[in-house]
Amino acid sequence: MSPKKTPKVTLVGAGPGDPELITVKGLRAIRSADVILYDALVNPELLEQAQAQAVKIYVGKRNRQHAYTQEEINAALVSHAYAHGHVVRLKGGDPFVFGRGQEELNYVSSFAIETEVIPGISSSIGVPALAGIPVTHRGVSESFWIITGTTKDNAVSKDVFAAAKTNATIVILMGLSKLKDIVEIFTQEGKQDTAIALLQDGSLPTQRVALGSIRTIVQEAEKERIQAPAVIVIGEVVKQHRNYETLTQHLTTLVS
Repeated sequence: MSPKKTPKVTLVGAGPGDPELITVKGLRAIRSADVILYDALVNPELLEQAQAQAVKIYVGKRNRQHAYTQEEINAALVSHAYAHGHVVRLKGGDPFVFGRGQEELNYVSSFAIETEVIPGISSSIGVPALAGIPVTHRGVSESFWIITGTTKDNAVSKDVFAAAKTNATIVILMGLSKLKDIVEIFTQEGKQDTAIALLQDGSLPTQRVALGSIRTIVQEAEKERIQAPAVIVIGEVVKQHRNYETLTQHLTTLVS
């Protein structure tokens, strides 16, 4: 009989989707895991890096359809750590950017189980960067906000109202279903001509991009058939995208 393994839980950020964008340390954790609990946005190719005998459990959430409740995920982390040893909790992006990573750590730690965090590239920064949009740019943007587009009550975050009053770059995650509401908020602040980008499936071969202004983006989203998951970027930095000027000139001609 093999000796019982010491329980441990490691939170690993898988990055925005491209499996090559995970950190070396994150990849090592996957390869050493006895159990992997993974989310919907984790690239399946990363699971192929696990040991053949590793237990892989899908606990993802998509379109408000949950394979497990958060409470069930918390309990599973503890039970599998005790039963098998090293559990990797694999999350898309970074586990501490709207990933409920700290909630899971707090629960696991309450059982005196060892924990570790391996950060990942957040889609809030990585996806715009891959599209050629910097979240900050000298002389253009001195700060950036990262906001969840939809709260647990299915309402637009109040922070969007506050952010719309600033000149900062605004990055909104999980907000595509609220796009018309977001457009209205910025319109009320006189920001109709502010640049905006919708970036679907960032870092993947299926990536789609819609560029425009607050005034035109709803039509562009429909034209480009943008679907979730998508990152919304609002601000002058969007004009750094290599296609922005050409596309928006065309749109201006159509609108006028």
